[in-house]
Amino acid sequence: MGEGAAKSIAADLALPSVEPGWVWLIGAGPGDPGLITLLGAHALKSADVVVYDALVDPRILALAQPDAERVYAGKRGGKPSPIQRDISVKLIEFAGAGRRVVRLKGGDPFVFARGGEEALTLVEAGVPFRVVPGVTSGIGGLAYAGIPLTHRDTNASVTFVTGHAAGGDVPDGLDWTALARGAPVLVLYMALRHLGEIARRLIEGGRPPSEPVALVSQATTDRQVIVETTLAEAPAAAASVDPPAIVVVGEVVRLRQALDWQGAAAGRSLVPDPLGSRSRDEAV
Repeated sequence: MGEGAAKSIAADLALPSVEPGWVWLIGAGPGDPGLITLLGAHALKSADVVVYDALVDPRILALAQPDAERVYAGKRGGKPSPIQRDISVKLIEFAGAGRRVVRLKGGDPFVFARGGEEALTLVEAGVPFRVVPGVTSGIGGLAYAGIPLTHRDTNASVTFVTGHAAGGDVPDGLDWTALARGAPVLVLYMALRHLGEIARRLIEGGRPPSEPVALVSQATTDRQVIVETTLAEAPAAAASVDPPAIVVVGEVVRLRQALDWQGAAAGRSLVPDPLGSRSRDEAV
């Protein structure tokens, strides 16, 4: 899409732009630059400064005006990273100087992304802000993997869980037994490092060791890798997967045999009804 067409769409939709002294917390989506929202892309074009995370695709950053200042604020496990407080202070300073500030975060800023903490700091400092939601990897990543988040034959609910507490350990504040028994589908963020311990707790809580599991690495990008396994074998499989990755546990993973649309485009043969649950009349 050309710049003229993009401006036409923005005008037709009457999209607001970032105002001086404001901070916009924008979700860049899970990886594919095409998954950023129209409002997020439009806001980037009016930003004076863009404070961005490690997983933001460079093509999304390129949407900002050429003279916009770009400030890296990425955090990666096991590597030197900016302190959260310092990031928030920068946002306040930029806004206080009357600049139009975009805080660009991977996925959705309010889903395991510390956007809520940053927004609370802005409130304390009296800085006006706006939140632009993004596609979180637990939804977009699974869709690109050919795994529906819900399906009437497998689950009517889904639970999002972090596998990484603030201190770096497995979250002890979670009732893993309740999760094992009450959540038909679990989507685990930042869980690779502790997947062995998490799988153990879920199995001890009553989850079948043979339950299907999918590991989705570098979701929605051209580096995407998907490993299908079982709960018992997932810890071993995790050793072959690089972060960032999401983990989905549940019978819904079986539907990938039918819904792997990217695999089908590359020649994979799909199974029409992997669950064997639909009648002939429904399938027609």
